[in-house]
Amino acid sequence: MKRNLTSQREVIKKNNALGISMHSGLLTTICMGLFFSSLLKAQESSNMEQAQTDQPLLLPEVSLIGSDASQQVLPASGVFIGKDDLKKQNYVDVNRVLRQVPGVYVREEDGSGLFPNISVRGVTTERSKAVTVMEDGILSAPAPYSAPSAYYIPNVGRMSGLEILKGSSQIKYGPHITGGVINYLSTPIPVDQETFLKFSYGSYNEVIGHFWHGDVQELNKGGRIGYLVEGFYHGSDGFKTIDATPDFSDTEDTGFKRVEPMVKIFWEPDTANYNRIEFKYGFSGLDANETYLGLSEEDFSADPFRRYAASRFDRIETEQQQFSLRHIVEPDPSLRIATTAYLQNFTRNWAKLKDLRAPVKMGLSQALQDTSAGGGLAILKGQAAGTYRLRNNARDYQLYGIQTSATKQFVTGNAEHEWETGVRLHFDEIDRFQWDVQYDQDASGAITGAQTGVKGAAGDRIQQSRALAIHTQDQIKWDRWSITPGIRFETVDQDYEQDQRRGDGGGSPASGDGSIDAVAGGISFGYEINQDWNAFFGVHRGFSMPGPRSSIRSNLEEETSWSYELGTRYNNSERGLTAEAIAFKTDFNDLIVGGNIGGGGSATTENVGDIDSMGLELALGYDHGQASDWSVRTPVRLSVTLTDATLDGNARNTDAESLFEGGVDGAEVPYIPNYQFNLQAGLEFGKLGAYASLTYVPETYTSASNSSGNVRADGTPDARVGTTDNYLLTDLSVRYQIRENTTIFGGIRNLFDKEYVASRHPHGPRPGLPRFFNGGVEMNF
Repeated sequence: MKRNLTSQREVIKKNNALGISMHSGLLTTICMGLFFSSLLKAQESSNMEQAQTDQPLLLPEVSLIGSDASQQVLPASGVFIGKDDLKKQNYVDVNRVLRQVPGVYVREEDGSGLFPNISVRGVTTERSKAVTVMEDGILSAPAPYSAPSAYYIPNVGRMSGLEILKGSSQIKYGPHITGGVINYLSTPIPVDQETFLKFSYGSYNEVIGHFWHGDVQELNKGGRIGYLVEGFYHGSDGFKTIDATPDFSDTEDTGFKRVEPMVKIFWEPDTANYNRIEFKYGFSGLDANETYLGLSEEDFSADPFRRYAASRFDRIETEQQQFSLRHIVEPDPSLRIATTAYLQNFTRNWAKLKDLRAPVKMGLSQALQDTSAGGGLAILKGQAAGTYRLRNNARDYQLYGIQTSATKQFVTGNAEHEWETGVRLHFDEIDRFQWDVQYDQDASGAITGAQTGVKGAAGDRIQQSRALAIHTQDQIKWDRWSITPGIRFETVDQDYEQDQRRGDGGGSPASGDGSIDAVAGGISFGYEINQDWNAFFGVHRGFSMPGPRSSIRSNLEEETSWSYELGTRYNNSERGLTAEAIAFKTDFNDLIVGGNIGGGGSATTENVGDIDSMGLELALGYDHGQASDWSVRTPVRLSVTLTDATLDGNARNTDAESLFEGGVDGAEVPYIPNYQFNLQAGLEFGKLGAYASLTYVPETYTSASNSSGNVRADGTPDARVGTTDNYLLTDLSVRYQIRENTTIFGGIRNLFDKEYVASRHPHGPRPGLPRFFNGGVEMNF
């Protein structure tokens, strides 16, 4: 790693031109040159020879894997979940989808999947910050370099597919190459005119509406143009109930509303060589009455779906807009060049309970443990007089960039090559400007006064990152062998300023800048044993970047890892059998972990130490109906993950509220289960399809102290410390095609109404979704 620090900066320019010192002009020139020279060359003639298909074209620039068939021959670990698989259970919660994937762990937070916490092969789960999240091959976290915590994540309910990469195949993607890649595939533009309508209604007044219409038209002067218009709505009253007070009676309003329109347009001119220009615009708006506050142990046992009166003001509002313009050209049949410019703006304000201020100052996780008369718990319930503080966590995020990749196919001797080289120039920023509101309540919980603090006094900070990433990879096929070496280099310029805009002139004004260089690389080997069976081995070095302020002020190191995997796959459609077994080992060094999630501590991001994670991923699918050539299909699939993720040495964190507080050598990593499994079974006959999904997850520790009690290692009571519950969830669904273009469906989630502690973060025990019913209709014409 190379680091250059400057202790002070005069000012951070918010409208900083995208660039990394002297690299900026060079890379921009290269990208624009590739774009325009390729376009001019392609316009020399007028004979378009792009192949037509009956299915929407899934561009390789959009998709990482592409299909189930491509997954079967991938010389590394990866999973493709297509549209038909997503329809079987009609999930709009990505947690429930990812539980089907070996090697992926999820920690529920809200029960509806609004804020997933995803881990791959043992990396920390907090806010999915160690996973590279993309939509259609473009980074989608609000600020993946400057503030990687994913408070926005694409909505799986409007997607046509989901892809997960876990091994050396993720080298092409960054900036987080230690924790895997998740790529959401949005609805593609259909080849012919097509309209899709879907409506469903469920428990807690859940309403889902999904519409899209698209078409491709041949132009009179040659070429063709395609378009897609889409709208998605998801709303619910919520499944929790807030305690009433004399001045508050809207106790059932704990739900959310989500609106997401999208437009895509492409043009393929009539040129000698294939050309495509595609524009995409998307919007996502979320309004949710969601809280960080959990419950005490006793109250959770009595009613896990209760919310305390003090959380009644908690609410998050977000808006996200995304733009992308992609150009693809094939100057000759063996060369493909793709250039994408992208822009995303994300704004959010999560107004949520911060802590108690009077009669004593106390964090929320400690207040849940304070059962004394008139103490912290009584104040939260609205049963004692006191003062608490609500913080408006207002943030503006922006990212934009341009990425270009060139893929060349050629032959050397008996070896076939597919060599890809890509560059990305990227800028992102987080602008934090927060303020507090302090509420006084009487002994009945009624509010008697409110004082609004100075804007910026609760957080005034700007962090920016400018990153240049370069990768190259060569897929070499020779006889039955495939060898894929790859390398990735990133250099990131970072800067921050804090407490420069506060209205009261307080705080600790500071600024600084620095830079980080990091290299990742790896190689995978694949061998085709026969047409049904293959094996692979891979090793790669990964990295994950720290945010600017932590890197500059605390000299934080980038997280690195060495990962190894050995696997085999079998797929025989005549026998109706698929199987996969993968052994993996990942050594994480200088793991990056936030000090706390919404806590009252220092909130310092730290390198907490090293982790050793190893395990076994198993997947087995069998369809006896297909193997026996029946008219009935009986698909069954079992996914199992065995994991041993432990600290290698004592945790080095200094924040007492960290997930890794009290961790010693050999301690289990929080929220990573030793094993988990998912079993899916279906029955498909003619127009009818019925499906069941069973998921089991054992209890896990919620802190690295591995304590079963609600006490930190230093003896401080803390509702976040302890264990989750083990749980077995059963989901059922049924689909029936009543007409050629109309299907009705229904389902039950959590069939046996299991009540369980899904998480103890951010503040105290939190439940998963209770029993839930839904039904609806979808039309496609």
